[in-house]
This record gives sequence, C-alpha cells and structure tokens, in this order.
Amino acid sequence: MILLEMAEAVAPGCDIDYIGIRAGEKLQEVLVSEDEARQALETEDMFVIQPAHSWWRRENWHDARPLPDGFRYTSDSNPHWLTREELQELIGGGSPESEKVMILQPQSATA
Repeated sequence: MILLEMAEAVAPGCDIDYIGIRAGEKLQEVLVSEDEARQALETEDMFVIQPAHSWWRRENWHDARPLPDGFRYTSDSNPHWLTREELQELIGGGSPESEKVMILQPQSATA
C-alpha cells in the first residue's frame, strides 16, 4: 500500500498536501541488514534477530529457520503489502468502537 492509499484508508476524504521529499528523508529502510541476518531466524510471519546473551535459547524457536548467506530485507523488497481492508482491520476501522474518541483532560497541579 502506498502512502496515499494509506491516508485514504485511515481518513477517507481527507485533504492531502503534496510537499515532496524533505531533506534527509528516506524512501526505503533496511529492516534486516546483512550483518543482522547472520544472527537472525525467520518464522512464518516475522524475523527474529537473536541477541548474543547467555540466557538466549535458540531452541525456543523450533519452527524458525536461519536466513541464507547475504540475506538483506528492505522496505522496498517486501513481498507482502497490506490491502485497505487489512489495514482497516488492524486499526479497528469500521467497527462502532473505532468511532469513539477519548478526550483526556490534564489534571491541575493542585489536585
């Protein structure tokens, strides 16, 4: 899902100002580097970067498999993109509960 589709899914009909890329802004992110991949495992739905601690137990991840040599995971190489429906389900869109707004009032310092 591209950013404009995400904005429309989260706030249908919202006004969008096109401002372009800002100085220093990244278009993609490296989510698992080649160095991290050497200590990482892949499960069905996530990557686990194993810490180098004596208390860590690799056997707790019995369904996980090591990543291949030279593996690198970046945001532009992700094979799964959320659909509008999946995003709305994640954020609770469409349900009556998602329509409610909670307003928090600051407490006074003397209370």
